[in-house]
Amino acid sequence: MTTLGTKLSALLQAQGVEHVFGIPGVHTIELYRGLAESALQHHTPRHEQGAGFMADGYTRVSGKPGVCFIITGPGMTNIATAMGQAYADSIPMLVISSINPRDTLGHMNGMLHEMPDQRGFSAKITRFSHTLGRVPDLPLVLERAFAVFHSAKPGPVHIEIPTDLLGASASELNTTQPRIPPAPPCPADQDIETAAHVLRSTRQPLILAGGGARHAATGIQALAECLDSPVVMTVNGRGILPHGHPLAVSASPSLKAVRSLVDQSDVVLALGTELGPTDYNMYSISPFRIDGKLIRCDIDSTQLSRNLRADHCLAGDAALTVNQLLQRLDSSASERDGANRARRTMDESRAELSPNMRRHVQIIEQIRDAVPNATFVGDSTQLVYAGNLLFGVNAPNRWFNSSTGFGTLGYALPAAIGAAIANPEKPVLCIAGDGGLQFVLGELGAIMDASVPVIVLVWNNDGYGEIKNHMLNAGVTPAGVDLCTPDFCQLASAYGMAAERPKQLEEAISCIVQAVDDREPLLLQLDEAPMMS
Repeated sequence: MTTLGTKLSALLQAQGVEHVFGIPGVHTIELYRGLAESALQHHTPRHEQGAGFMADGYTRVSGKPGVCFIITGPGMTNIATAMGQAYADSIPMLVISSINPRDTLGHMNGMLHEMPDQRGFSAKITRFSHTLGRVPDLPLVLERAFAVFHSAKPGPVHIEIPTDLLGASASELNTTQPRIPPAPPCPADQDIETAAHVLRSTRQPLILAGGGARHAATGIQALAECLDSPVVMTVNGRGILPHGHPLAVSASPSLKAVRSLVDQSDVVLALGTELGPTDYNMYSISPFRIDGKLIRCDIDSTQLSRNLRADHCLAGDAALTVNQLLQRLDSSASERDGANRARRTMDESRAELSPNMRRHVQIIEQIRDAVPNATFVGDSTQLVYAGNLLFGVNAPNRWFNSSTGFGTLGYALPAAIGAAIANPEKPVLCIAGDGGLQFVLGELGAIMDASVPVIVLVWNNDGYGEIKNHMLNAGVTPAGVDLCTPDFCQLASAYGMAAERPKQLEEAISCIVQAVDDREPLLLQLDEAPMMS
C-alpha cells in the first residue's frame, strides 16, 4: 500500500523541495516512510527550534522555502520561536506536523502530545494553518502554501496531518507537476506612471531598501544609478547595493546621520520595507519621519497603511515595480550629487558610533575583507548589534541575524548550518555570543552530521554583556547576566570539530582564512578583552 506519508515526499519534490529539517518521533514515523529512498535530503537538529532556524537560514540563501517535519505537541511548541522569527522577517517556511487521530481531537482524554488546539496555536505565527481532513486535499493545500511563498507576502505556513491519515492509503493521489502558482502582483500602470512622474522631478532622491526587495537587487542598482540616488539598506536589505558602491548606505536609519539624509531628501522611495521600529528607531531616540514625498512599494497592500502614510502607494512585487519604473525614467538623468551624499552619510555614521561600537565594526570589516564572499549569520550579540548599525556586504542575503524583528537568541548556529546546506561552496560565518550559543550547543553536532564547513565565531564576554551594560546605564544593579561560561573549544573538540582560542584578531583572521581554504568546520572562541585591544 502506498501511504499518504510516502506520497508527501513525492509532492514536495514536485514543488522543487530538496531538503527537509526535522526530528523523527513516534507520531511522525509515517512522514518518514519512503523518505530515505526519495531524493529529499533529511537533516536532524538537536531541537525542533533548531529545525526551524535551519530552514530559515536555508531559505534566505537558497531562495527556496525551508521545510520542517515536526511531531505533535512539544515539537510544535519548540519550533514556535523559529516560526515567530520567520513571521517577523517574512521568511517562507513550511512546517508539516502530525496531530492525533481525527476521532480524538478536542476531547482532551490525555493522548500523547495532546494540545487543546494545535492549529489555533500555530495560526498566530503563520500566514495560515490548516488541518488536513481528507487524503485528496493534500496536493491542494500544498499548492496553496507555495502560492503564498511565490506570490504574496511570505512567511511560515503550517499543515498538520492526523496520524490516522498519514498511514492511510493514497495510491490514487496525483503527484504530477503542480499547477503554476499565481505570479507576484505588479502595481497598476497608472500608479507606476504617477510614481515615475514624481521621481523624474526629484532634486534629492533617496531609496530605502528592505528585506522584501532583496530579490530586486539588480534592478535597484540600475534605478539608483539612473536617479543618482543613495540607497539606505535595512539589516535584511544589506548587500542590495554591494559594499563599496558609491551610492550604498549600509547604515541604520536609526542613526542621526542617516536620518539627516532622509530629512534632506525631497522624494523617498521605500521598497520592500515595513518602516518598522527595529530598523528605523532601534534605540527609541524619536519617532522616524519623512518630510519629503514618500512613495511606498510593498507586496502586502495592508502594510502600506502601517507606520508611515505614503503620498503614493505601489502595491506589488519590488522587482516587477522597479523594472516598470526603469522603463519610464530617463537613463541619462542629470547628476544629483548622490555619491557625495552617500559618502558623507557613511562617514558621519561611523563618527557617531561609540569607540567600542567602532571597534566592533572594524573587527567584522577586517573579517569580511579577508573573506569577501562569506555569508555572516548572527545572533543577538555585540558584534551583530554594531554591524546592524554600520556594515556592508557584497551581495544580498550575506548579512542576516535575529536581533531585529522577533529578536530571539539561539538563532545563529542552526541558521548558519541551513545557509551552508543551501550553498556549501561559499563560506558561512556564524557570529554568536557566549550566552546565545549556550541556547543551542547541541547543534555543534548537527554541523558534523551535515558535513558543512561552518565557521563559528563565539564572542565571549562571560555572560550577557550587552544587557549588563544596559542595566548599568539604567542605574540597575546587574543580576542574572554573569554566566558560567564553558570552554567552547573543548566542547567543539568533543564533537570532533577543530577549535582555536586566538589571542589577537590577526591570528583569528588567519585561522578563518585557513578554514575556508581547507573547507572544514571550525570554532573560534574570541575573548572580548584581547579582541578589543
